[in-house]
Amino acid sequence: MIEIKDFIDSKIDEMKDEIVESVQEIVRIKSVEGEPGENKPFGEGVNQCLEATLAIAERLGLKNKNIDGYAGHVEIGEGEEILGILCHLDVVPEGSNWTYPPYGAEIHDGKIYGRGTIDNKGPAIAALYALKAVQDSGIKLNKRVRLILGTNEESGWGCINYYLKKEETPALAFSPDAEFPVIHGEKGILTFILKKSLSRVEGEKITSIEIQGGNAANMVPDYCQAIIETAYPDLFLEALAGYREKNPDVKLEMEKNNKRLLIKSYGVSAHGSLPEDGYNAISQLMVFLAELDVFSPELQEILSFYKNKIGLEYNGESLGCRLEDEVSGPLTFNVGTISLKDKELSITINIRYPVTSAYDEVKALLLKGIKEMDFLYEEISHQLPLYVEKDHPLVEKLMQVYQKYTGDMREPITIGGGTYARALDNAVAFGPLFPGQEELAHQKDEYIGIDDLILNTKIYAAAIIELAKG
Repeated sequence: MIEIKDFIDSKIDEMKDEIVESVQEIVRIKSVEGEPGENKPFGEGVNQCLEATLAIAERLGLKNKNIDGYAGHVEIGEGEEILGILCHLDVVPEGSNWTYPPYGAEIHDGKIYGRGTIDNKGPAIAALYALKAVQDSGIKLNKRVRLILGTNEESGWGCINYYLKKEETPALAFSPDAEFPVIHGEKGILTFILKKSLSRVEGEKITSIEIQGGNAANMVPDYCQAIIETAYPDLFLEALAGYREKNPDVKLEMEKNNKRLLIKSYGVSAHGSLPEDGYNAISQLMVFLAELDVFSPELQEILSFYKNKIGLEYNGESLGCRLEDEVSGPLTFNVGTISLKDKELSITINIRYPVTSAYDEVKALLLKGIKEMDFLYEEISHQLPLYVEKDHPLVEKLMQVYQKYTGDMREPITIGGGTYARALDNAVAFGPLFPGQEELAHQKDEYIGIDDLILNTKIYAAAIIELAKG
């Protein structure tokens, strides 16, 4: 095993430039879900990224397959059972205020910057080259190993569901789409929309209002705006000045153009599972608007409800749905998008609930919390929690590999994020982020360190051998 390890590590070091260039190649493709087309169920950009990644596999001499544009896989080894490595090539929208171009894949200070570098294109390329290194080592595997490449993990999981209907289901798997060491628990994820048709929005001092903010349910929004038509713009400017005196940290701006006001709210983007790491621009704006008391009674009631029941919280406490357990911690609550236009209101919310909580309990608490507003509740998606015991052989073997390469003896952990691991019965998440590193998935200036990328590749190659050799 020592000789094999040395060969594989040396082989990966030799391929370092290729690995980096391959990450850059696919990061430069804007693979945000778009309009579907023929054999392109999730749009042109996503399809282009899938084809580019499979082309890299082809250049490496690895067997690969495109499954109707929904997903792809790359395979090595022989055997009845399959070890799956579950990655995705789609990304969330880039957001704003990047230091470097979000699809430039520029290298600065030993880091590749760009949307998807850590979530999940960098790890996908690391796993791809890990397959190449293992195949070139000549070691005999008793399982087939498939790197499965999904294409809409960020927006619905239709890709992996389609794949599992069309192809063999892996007997065991890991997903390089979280952090190290092993992720043995993932919170339940519930995404829903609150909708309401308003009879009127205008009040004595405004004639219209439109609100728009956020990019995705699973992102903390970094921008939201309101456009207000009013004959009294100076009153609003004075109101903001007074509000700033009481709330000096508020990040609100107001622009006047005759009778038209543009209110801009700036936040800090973060992954929807870690709302505490960001600052919600939608909530900041809604709380401010609730203070104005110039809208129709119906809209004013909604704004007051938002301020009192949601506000700037991210644990659902005021709404009555706060839950917590020792295994995975507290429920998180993220308002991801909002739209008010033509008197139609839509608010998208993403919740991550503890692994020991039941879906029915969470939903009942939510419905009770919003009952007074008579919102239309529309569920978009739900994923049950994942929980694998620490002494499970899959967890133990991956922990041994991680500890061998890092010397880090910490315990397996749980997260609020959701990975493809929960699509299977015998799977966990494994990397790529190392303990103590900043979590920049879904945030501006996302990057992967080149040294970390190469170490990831070595760890994944060793994990393949450990899990597929016997």
